[in-house]
Amino acid sequence: MKKRVAVIGAGPSGTAVLRAFQSAAAKGADIPEVVCFEKQEDWGGLWNYTWRTGLDEFGEPVHGSMYRYLWSNGPKECLEFADYTFEEHFGKPIASYPPRAVLWDYIKGRVEKAGVRGWVRFRTPVRNVTYDGKSGKFTVVAHNLPKDQMTSEEFDHVIVCSGHFSVPNVPEFPGFSTFNGRVLHSHDFRDALEFKGKDILIIGRSYSAEDVGSQCYKYGAKSITSSYRSKPMGFKWPANWEEKPLLQRVENKTAYFKDGTSKEVDAIILCTGYLHTFPFLEDSLRLKTSNRLWPLDLYKGVVWEHNPKLHYIGMQDQFYTFNMFDAQAWYSRDVILGRIALPAKAEMQKNSAEWRAREETLEDAEQMIWFQGDYTKELIDATDYPSFDIETVNKTFMEWEHHKAEDIMGFRNNSYRSIMTGTMSPKHHTPWLQAMDDSLESYLQTK
Repeated sequence: MKKRVAVIGAGPSGTAVLRAFQSAAAKGADIPEVVCFEKQEDWGGLWNYTWRTGLDEFGEPVHGSMYRYLWSNGPKECLEFADYTFEEHFGKPIASYPPRAVLWDYIKGRVEKAGVRGWVRFRTPVRNVTYDGKSGKFTVVAHNLPKDQMTSEEFDHVIVCSGHFSVPNVPEFPGFSTFNGRVLHSHDFRDALEFKGKDILIIGRSYSAEDVGSQCYKYGAKSITSSYRSKPMGFKWPANWEEKPLLQRVENKTAYFKDGTSKEVDAIILCTGYLHTFPFLEDSLRLKTSNRLWPLDLYKGVVWEHNPKLHYIGMQDQFYTFNMFDAQAWYSRDVILGRIALPAKAEMQKNSAEWRAREETLEDAEQMIWFQGDYTKELIDATDYPSFDIETVNKTFMEWEHHKAEDIMGFRNNSYRSIMTGTMSPKHHTPWLQAMDDSLESYLQTK
């Protein structure tokens, strides 16, 4: 009987798995039946923008954390698919920092070319996954939302691709319940124009704090204050942006900080990260980790060491994204196809512990990028995924870091060379701060 593989999620990780199996089939391999369960109405994961927050029309928690006007905060050259370039998709070179609509179109283009849409059951979230040690099979219970029907099916393997940027980590500070303004998590941030002319307080110091604040600045916030727990981001901010030690409390509309200063604010945006949450998995199958470069219990960052028939894709803290997910997907596929033999559990755990020990020594972003580059290369070397120059990707990341330090509001105006094609990307026709139209049509214009 043909094996069956359940893929949970059709974002960049899940579509990478679909493409991996389709690629093997195109080369003559006998592949399992692949069934992908996707909660949303279309594929693309977080890049599939929705105006909704809270609950959707079916009463489901909204998956998306994407907001209008978001542009890539890293060079597209560092995430390009090795088997499907931007030039192939758009028919020409494009600038290095695409807005969300452009990246979503690119993600979709590859799997639409692969012809795997029929493998996906849209609007069908997975409710429960259990494993029977006697039969060696998983039971997957899923919910067809439009029909309001539950199904229960058996699978030989399960690949979890549901991401970890959809369930917000929401701390509370004294005075939130009586704050005379709006408090929201970046998960529910949709439109920077909402904060035009307002004094904004952002809690957090990572990428979402940097980018949400930059969006608010671009679209006319009166002032931005970002509050940090450990250390400031330290960029050269505009005159109306300042950094403060951690918020201690709010009274009415006054925010009080650890250094004894205070500021009147109209809204507080919590850029405080996300939780790895898998409520559909039974406890013995559930990854439990904070957001870090090397989660434990995953051999090669993919295979669940306690049951190697279960795999996870895209669970790491990320510098590398789409091409790392591809490397993981190809590796997962080859384990399932029997092309890669797994060692005993003790050896898998030993390997994971060695990677974790190296992660513990990392001191800055540069070292973290090289760490993740080494990891991605190790996976690619084990499969037939098209090889590419990881060192050049890393060096492009280094340029990106330098450009951000040089001009945090202008780094998106730089261009880089494609690692896959060697083509130098053109400059975008409008500097980022002046580019108010983030549509695909506007972006692809030549002037």
